[in-house]
Amino acid sequence: MNSHNKRESGILLHLTSLPGDFGIGDLGPGAYSFVDLLEKMGQKLWQILPTNPPSDDSYSPYSTNSAFANNTLLISLDELKKDGLLYDNDFSNYPLCSVNRLELQKIIKPHSLLLEKAINNFEKKNKPNQKYQNFCNKNKFWLDNYAAFCCLSKKFKTANWTLWDKKFRNYNDQVINQFIKKNKNQIKRIKIAQFIFHNQWQRLKDYSNRKGIKIIGDIPIYVSHHSADVWSNQDLFKLNKSGQMIKQSGCPPDLFDSNGQTWGHPIYNWEEHKKMNFKWWIDRIKHLDSMIDIIRIDHFNGFAKYWEIPAKENNGLNGKWVNAPGDAFLELLFEEVKDCRIFAENLGEAYTEADPLLSKYNIPGMMILQFSFGNGLKKPSINPDLVLYTGTHDNDTAVGWFNNLSHTNSQDIKIDALDEIERIKKILKSDGAEINWDMIAYSFKSAAKTVIIPMQDLIGLGSSGRMNIPGTVNKNNWTWRFNPDQLLKDKEDRLLKLTTESERL
Repeated sequence: MNSHNKRESGILLHLTSLPGDFGIGDLGPGAYSFVDLLEKMGQKLWQILPTNPPSDDSYSPYSTNSAFANNTLLISLDELKKDGLLYDNDFSNYPLCSVNRLELQKIIKPHSLLLEKAINNFEKKNKPNQKYQNFCNKNKFWLDNYAAFCCLSKKFKTANWTLWDKKFRNYNDQVINQFIKKNKNQIKRIKIAQFIFHNQWQRLKDYSNRKGIKIIGDIPIYVSHHSADVWSNQDLFKLNKSGQMIKQSGCPPDLFDSNGQTWGHPIYNWEEHKKMNFKWWIDRIKHLDSMIDIIRIDHFNGFAKYWEIPAKENNGLNGKWVNAPGDAFLELLFEEVKDCRIFAENLGEAYTEADPLLSKYNIPGMMILQFSFGNGLKKPSINPDLVLYTGTHDNDTAVGWFNNLSHTNSQDIKIDALDEIERIKKILKSDGAEINWDMIAYSFKSAAKTVIIPMQDLIGLGSSGRMNIPGTVNKNNWTWRFNPDQLLKDKEDRLLKLTTESERL
């Protein structure tokens, strides 16, 4: 992100939340209309969540089976039709879907069947295709292993590679190359699906960039244990001989959770990363950097120090802090990837240890307005270089948060909460009727160079529009979708006017 002086603003809306007819937001017409909408409202940034393939049923974009591959459910069926890879009559059995929620169980099968059809047509039409070959060569460093991982998961009916036959469990180049040769048709189809995603993505990004809109992508710091990355790079993680985790990720007890949390990802073996000049990490950032304009690193503090918990524990109480070699890594990263714009999600534990890294490498951190009214402060102090949010995918919406401030049962807390509410209204110069709008206006007029607001806050949705409640598995997490009918024209005009007045145009 490193020091830019323009004032700018944008919207956080994940791809799965885009409008569209197929039960999930994708890289098709809904994405293009959203880019047009951003342009109309004077916004310069579009922030999305990770686009990697989810590794479990929670469908969290932060648990993925590859740090490099992309989620093929985001491939637009409309675009496949436009490219002559699908035809009208292919769609006759597709189920009718909700416009307000992602209905994963309903669409996985029909979407995959149509993608298989499109791959058949691609194979018929495109022999031999130079563009496809170039894609495979350029991405060979992860694509072969990812395709082999998918095939082996199918063969052994589980992505938990520690349960595979020993021959495949202990990753070995020679064995895997043989396996790839033997299953070359299946392998090729997985690669074609990734190529199709890449093509559709490139077109959308070019369209956004032509309209002056930059895309902010997201890197989760950890990867899932049952992933192609951990399986094919076992030395880079703290695992035992049979591939099981020795240590896992999580966080210590805090205000939100008196037992701490376990996140269940394997912990990096940083010594090994160091020996290899952090190649895996640098490849990962280079790869995302080639896809998007700006990178947000989730849980950046883990590069300074992280909470390491024995793998068998089910809470965070018995963990310990361990230092990470963030300085050595970032030094090499910025040597190798010169123009990389990065900013850090540096909230929560260990932020004080991460601060020196941010200032040394000129990486902006984040600030969330909802969290900034505490401790009787007269008003939040906003550092211009931070990226300011009204809220993120992990918080309640502005309206939900404000409404919940007064919903407490105990009398003492209620009086405190009423004081708190009055103080917040005073700072925002708000009567509380449109708290979301007052928070947006306050953020836009603030000193922060970069401001991002979740789409839910622009519309003014309550808690039902919340994207995720961290630490919970519930059927509404990650399923919210933007219904364009909810955004009335006056909101679009108001945002454009505010953007102009606050010199963010």
